[in-house]
Amino acid sequence: MHAGFIFATGIENSNPTINGGRVRMDELEKCGHYTHWKRDFDLVQELGLQVLRYGPPLHRTLLGPSRYDWEFADLAFADLRRRNIAPIVDLCHFGVPDWIGNFQNPDFPALFADYAAAFARRYPWVQLYTPINEMWICAVFSTLYGWWNEQMRTDAAFVTAIKHLVKANILAMHAIVKVRPDALFIQSESTEYFHAESPDAIGPAEMNNARRFLALDLNYGRRVESDMYEYLLDNGMTREEYHFFLQHNLKHHCIMGNDYYQTNEHYVSADGMTRAAGEIFGYAVITHQYYNRYRLPVMHTETNLCQGPSGDEAVYWLKKEWANVLRVRNNGVPLIGFTWYSLTDQVDWDSALRVNNGNVNALGLFDLDRKIRPVGVAYRELVKAWEAVLPTKSICLQVPVVMPHEFGGEITSLDPESPASGAIQG
Repeated sequence: MHAGFIFATGIENSNPTINGGRVRMDELEKCGHYTHWKRDFDLVQELGLQVLRYGPPLHRTLLGPSRYDWEFADLAFADLRRRNIAPIVDLCHFGVPDWIGNFQNPDFPALFADYAAAFARRYPWVQLYTPINEMWICAVFSTLYGWWNEQMRTDAAFVTAIKHLVKANILAMHAIVKVRPDALFIQSESTEYFHAESPDAIGPAEMNNARRFLALDLNYGRRVESDMYEYLLDNGMTREEYHFFLQHNLKHHCIMGNDYYQTNEHYVSADGMTRAAGEIFGYAVITHQYYNRYRLPVMHTETNLCQGPSGDEAVYWLKKEWANVLRVRNNGVPLIGFTWYSLTDQVDWDSALRVNNGNVNALGLFDLDRKIRPVGVAYRELVKAWEAVLPTKSICLQVPVVMPHEFGGEITSLDPESPASGAIQG
């Protein structure tokens, strides 16, 4: 049992499409993980970490209805289990296979739930999941900004995407719990805030500050405010669809994972346009807003900053975020974990994956040559110093994480040498 504070990193498996669906932005490929996956797992252990946000590439694994290619997942997850690294499994990270199309497809929730069930059956020792990563960001970037996937810019497309993403997340949680009744779900969601630039911008800012909660409100079965209810119905959600979310949530299995970057706060102008505001309130203030709304245990699931010209910008950001985490805990919020995201540098994060430039962004604990960055050294030292000091405060409030080596269920052999291990399964 992992009873202490959860320190983690992640290996980004996002794969949205751009250019009308013709270009796939596969971050695992861009960052060399398909080649260096064993070395990447070595790096996780070198940092002293036991928990990793990680998942197979959905577009390469889900080949059709009930058709899967588990070859890479079998190799990677068998190795994680051997190392006793507990994965928080990202099953869908910003993209879907070409044959599904995009998040406007009403068949996506059921197809994805079947995939989640198949994954859980194949890897029953996995307990921690983020079924769909950053549902709100995925919908906004795909249907309001026009950057990814369907590349639309309408409120109707946004509401359609949100209802399909959250329904898929909920159906997947139900499917996984049938296989693994003690499964825990960490909703990695971007925590946002919108600042009015002028009195005339107060209305648009309030609209944005209400809309930022929609994915989690629906996911946790929380009744939305009247203006958001009207917005949902005006843009294509039916009363029956709304009631599905009120009646089928699995909030009692959930940890609210929140992501915070310098780009999470926005200025709003009178015409509704938004632009980056930088850090104004910061992680602690915005996390309290989300915690007060949902009253769930919290995990800081993503943050990073570019190393920068001085070489220590990311180290200072790590120290600042960690101070915010301690402040939130000391204020009485059950905050159970922290994540620097990602393990290695990212590619094309500077354009939010919307342009295929191949730009390497120095955001990782390691560079793409797998050499440690100053923030990697600082994080390793932080973990070593704090991991024994921060057990969950009460025995009644410990997160019941079962490490891979403690799982006692029967598991089908997934020997990489076995001829069936990489088979495409129907």
